[in-house]
Amino acid sequence: MSAPGSAEVRCDLSIRGGLAAADGRCPRRDQLRYVATVPDPSDAPGDATPTDVDGPLAWREQGAGDAVLFLHGLGGSRTSWEPQLARLSDAFRCIAWDMPGYGASAPVEVLNFTAIADAVARLLDAVAVERAHLVGESFGGMQAIHAALRHPDRVDRLVLANTSPAFGLDGTDPDMWRTARLAPLDAGLTPADIAEDVLTAVAGSDLGPDLLAMRVAGFARIPADALRAAVECLPSHNVLDRLAEIAAPALVIAGELDAETPVAYSRILAHRLPNAELVVLNGVGHLAVSEASRAFNGLVRRFLVPEALHHADRK
Repeated sequence: MSAPGSAEVRCDLSIRGGLAAADGRCPRRDQLRYVATVPDPSDAPGDATPTDVDGPLAWREQGAGDAVLFLHGLGGSRTSWEPQLARLSDAFRCIAWDMPGYGASAPVEVLNFTAIADAVARLLDAVAVERAHLVGESFGGMQAIHAALRHPDRVDRLVLANTSPAFGLDGTDPDMWRTARLAPLDAGLTPADIAEDVLTAVAGSDLGPDLLAMRVAGFARIPADALRAAVECLPSHNVLDRLAEIAAPALVIAGELDAETPVAYSRILAHRLPNAELVVLNGVGHLAVSEASRAFNGLVRRFLVPEALHHADRK
């Protein structure tokens, strides 16, 4: 449904076409800034090396500059962002956390989105950062939204990849969803046991052996109890009625072939957020940050660079 006084537009957001294009309705014309999705020519590994910090909240960081906090998905951890830390650390202080209970981070007593948003704020305190850009993948994108709602003074810009404004938009029953995802753990398997099958099932294209191994290793770092807690938490996500409260500029990135969080979900996010752009990556599934890492990194870099530099680039 169009906003008063605006017209819905169709946009072509394929990598091959060079402009972000959706297969259906897009946000209002005044919410769109067309961006190239070709690989960023500056997408070369930085000189810095990553540093891991363990503690009640654990993280990996690399680079210097404005802080960018990477929030992984349900099947990820701080090591799942290797292409982003390696390629963006020349311009940003890249920080990738282990969410509470995951990897080397201690669990919280009750895992819910309020606790996760507060943990984001505590991590920013731990790294002595007042405000950061948040980049979230899937479950991590949901966390970024909750952090922006609960701690708006700590959030500069948002990048929301392969995520959703609410669970069950397609009618999925939350109990059935939980049961299906907990069944392997109930059968005695570990996150490491199921990692490769889960990741290859949600990817829209071949990750290749190196990226798949990186993602599997990140998944394998998840304790079974933490994965259980996250699966219990995720279906409670619903911010449909609160998206208008978020003032932070947002870049919403979707994968054309994503069956977990379809393009329609991203379209709703971009339409309801007051200051959002939508980019759909052609031929990409649920793991856009890995499947199309070079294009993804280029989009993130251009979105987070101050607008004054964008103007300079156009001269």
